[in-house]
Amino acid sequence: MDTFTSVVYRQLTCGAAAALITLLLSLTLVQSTSLPPGAHAGAAVFVQVDPRHAWFGQPEPAVLVD
Repeated sequence: MDTFTSVVYRQLTCGAAAALITLLLSLTLVQSTSLPPGAHAGAAVFVQVDPRHAWFGQPEPAVLVD
């Protein structure tokens, strides 16, 4: 096996390993943050989406109170 082929295989192996590690860490993060603190995994958790909610900014104008 020549040097070029050896380098290409090594780069592909390292790239595939890095992608696998990143995927596993991402799945671990998603799984660990899927429930709010104190909730148990056995209970079903439903999130209700408010259609009036804006993605950015405040959903309603700010009101100044004295």
